[in-house]
Amino acid sequence: MKREEVMVPETEIARQRDFQEKIKAMFAARGAHPRACVETFGCQQNVADGQRIMGMLEACGFAFTEDAGEADLALLNTCAIREHAEQRVFGNLGILTHSKKENPEQVVVLCGCMAQEARVAERVRESYRHVDLVFGPQALWRFPELLWRVYETGKRVFSTDDEHGAIAEGLPVVRERGVKAWVSIMYGCNNFCSYCIVPYVRGRERSREPAAVLAEVRELVEAGYRDITLLGQNVNSYGNDLDTGYHFPDLLEDIDQIPGDYWVRFMSSHPKDATPRLFDVMAACGHVAKQLHLPFQSGNNRVLGEMNRRYTREKYLELIRYARAAMPGLVLTSDVIIGFPGETEAEAMDTVSLVEEVGFDALFTFLFSPRPGTKAAELPDPAPREDKQAWFDKLLEVQNGRSARIHAGYVGKTLRVLVDGESGDGEYPLSSRTEGNRLVRLKGDRSLVGRFLEVRVTGSNTWALYGEPV
Repeated sequence: MKREEVMVPETEIARQRDFQEKIKAMFAARGAHPRACVETFGCQQNVADGQRIMGMLEACGFAFTEDAGEADLALLNTCAIREHAEQRVFGNLGILTHSKKENPEQVVVLCGCMAQEARVAERVRESYRHVDLVFGPQALWRFPELLWRVYETGKRVFSTDDEHGAIAEGLPVVRERGVKAWVSIMYGCNNFCSYCIVPYVRGRERSREPAAVLAEVRELVEAGYRDITLLGQNVNSYGNDLDTGYHFPDLLEDIDQIPGDYWVRFMSSHPKDATPRLFDVMAACGHVAKQLHLPFQSGNNRVLGEMNRRYTREKYLELIRYARAAMPGLVLTSDVIIGFPGETEAEAMDTVSLVEEVGFDALFTFLFSPRPGTKAAELPDPAPREDKQAWFDKLLEVQNGRSARIHAGYVGKTLRVLVDGESGDGEYPLSSRTEGNRLVRLKGDRSLVGRFLEVRVTGSNTWALYGEPV
């Protein structure tokens, strides 16, 4: 795509601000103080999108509530990755029929990746008549205009056209209070892994200008955020569409020059585009966390080919060896799918053997979930569910044992952590993270939130460490 087709002109952003003012003035004329309930499902990219949605709602005059029953606007920001998330959304949409009956003026909104799927939009159009507005990720920047159309016409509005996608700078943001922040550096995906719906709902890859990313990170550091995550469906593709020779390692180097006491990390990273230079830059940059989330998905080359991942088991292991040589203390995590269509027990065990060989610190594990519209959903799948579950249980047994042993090895050591919130645990009331993103539950009071501390690890289990400030 040409760059001028990707960037939303400032005149259009100003036009959306006009719609925000119209909505705000409408409520002011009524003497109303509207409240919105925003619920976000899925990945961190969705969280970042939700924060921009809340920013636009705030500019429209809305305050926020967590109770959909008392909201003047109820919005579900959805995920399309797995069937379970989709069913949760439809369940929540059904529940909103009750709040709509009690408050017929309530506006119900469905947005996000799931809303972009044609079959979902049609189902909502036919079976969920109480939903007033449906729009996909590509239309997010036009939310004020779409919402105004609902108020102005009293009719349902759908904006789910198949679009390549755009980049809109200058949208307002409402971030969670705390020490963590998300920064989208690019949008969309060109990879078309055969099991994944994301390229169909988020459009083609498009990178934000480096200056815009750097300005946002600098602003966050100055505002006191201490753990900043750069987001993209594949951050290693950052810059490919800029056609300037400026790529993701260059962006990391420039971010590292921003003064302050903070960590920066990123996800997700695709092995086909990960390079030794990326790992060298990570090693050299003091602010870049020595943590790598590098999804491998399968340890069998035939299955990787069917997944359209475009790397081999051997290539993945080569990358890991280089990364660990560059960063000896690297914390390594990954995603893995068990039960891909046509996968045999022997091929699933190849995945388990790769897990044993690499020795991951933690895994995000999934049983295959077919997504309509993807190639994998059409493949023959003879293995019964109970067999896949047995393979999955074996994977968990191996990884959980490994994670428990790694954590046990930290007992008695002193680590630097960032206290990022309260845990709700009476004995260990604080939660914190190491540079490698390990969860450490701490003794101490809430005045420590937002601070870097040295802590002594006193206990562990499979999922967390426990400690106290030194």
